[in-house]
Amino acid sequence: MSVHQSAIRWQRSPHEADANTYSRNHQVSLNGGQQVNVSASAEFKGDSSCADPEQMLVSAVSSCHMLFFLAIAEFQGYQVESYHDDPVGHLERNDKKGMEVTRIVLSPRIAFGGDNIPNQDAISRIHAGAHRNCFIRNSITAEVSINHS
Repeated sequence: MSVHQSAIRWQRSPHEADANTYSRNHQVSLNGGQQVNVSASAEFKGDSSCADPEQMLVSAVSSCHMLFFLAIAEFQGYQVESYHDDPVGHLERNDKKGMEVTRIVLSPRIAFGGDNIPNQDAISRIHAGAHRNCFIRNSITAEVSINHS
């Protein structure tokens, strides 16, 4: 078991575009000392120059999947040279009249090097293992799918 911490800091300030409300901008401090500027998404009066919680969730799922993919590939004797993904999350209304991230689509593009290059079946199996083991994916209810070609 491990513990993961962050610190969230918000201080009231005027909204840049709407004087009748507050700024959604805040800071997230991670335990490695990194500072992330975060806001609500733009459609909820957030600052589009900042990360939003939905983007961070989608990025966390993608990052977790990638890290498991890299570990499984290495264990199976494959050398990954690069891994690029442009994940997309879908925020939609749910049956309870609220909003939730219902789907996350990963679209990794992976380049392999060395003498042992996996075929598509092997790559699919590595993705399946990463999908099954990803801690973040296992912690959410959103459907996570993988487009790999």
